[in-house]
Amino acid sequence: MNRTDQKMKITEKVVLGEDKPVLFAGPCAVESYDICLEIGAKVKAWAEEHGFSYVFKASFDKANRTSSSSFRSIGMDKSLEVLQRVGKALEIPLVTDIHESYQAKEVAEVVDVLQIPAFLCRQTDLLLAAAETGKAVKIKRGQFMAPEDMQFAVKKVRSAGNNNVCLTERGYSLGYHNLVVDMRALPIMRQFAPVVFDITHSVQQPGGQGGSSGGQREFAPFLARAAAATGVDGFFIETHPEPAKALSDGPNLIPLHRMGDFLTMLKEVWTLGRKYQDFPIE
Repeated sequence: MNRTDQKMKITEKVVLGEDKPVLFAGPCAVESYDICLEIGAKVKAWAEEHGFSYVFKASFDKANRTSSSSFRSIGMDKSLEVLQRVGKALEIPLVTDIHESYQAKEVAEVVDVLQIPAFLCRQTDLLLAAAETGKAVKIKRGQFMAPEDMQFAVKKVRSAGNNNVCLTERGYSLGYHNLVVDMRALPIMRQFAPVVFDITHSVQQPGGQGGSSGGQREFAPFLARAAAATGVDGFFIETHPEPAKALSDGPNLIPLHRMGDFLTMLKEVWTLGRKYQDFPIE
């Protein structure tokens, strides 16, 4: 299957789609500067040790929580300030989600990558607003979208003159409260743009705990290895020192103390997968 030669340039040193996997990782949400700095510093060290380029991730606003009573944000201004401080302290690029078109310009002044949530991947105005900032745009595939249909989301971004775009796989809805990953989606989408595999949300159970989402982190290593073997361009992982106390998505977060070993495993399988990614069957 033909794959795109398109790359997504994040910074001069961090490029998605080259011969080095990019790791997008951090807590689900901006909780505090101290937690973000702790996570960012440790993951950066592990990423460098295992040969990943690193982009720190944390959401400044969880606008799509199951319940209105769930934690959403410490505030846009405070969250962006935390992200900016972490990026400068650790000298690393940043990624966060945007949910509204008006957010794109302000958020782009702080971060290097604008992430489009899965539920919003068809929102033309949002995609164009993100593209027009000139920053890299990371689009999550909606749970309701066929992999081949994501080419149109990519084309929307590129129509604004921005070629720095990638796609992210996180599974499709199977019944209620359950997601399943079709590994065929990864090579299909790589025909259109570089692809990142979202390890964390592939094991999420949306709304699975009544007023909040559940998750099955015990399956994360299996799905991560399977995706790595396809030769994807990067990985998205949310982590926390104490997942049970995290303010968002605790059940599917990777414990921070396991991240070093997790990346060791991931890189070994990714290297083998890249070796055979163009294996012909004709």
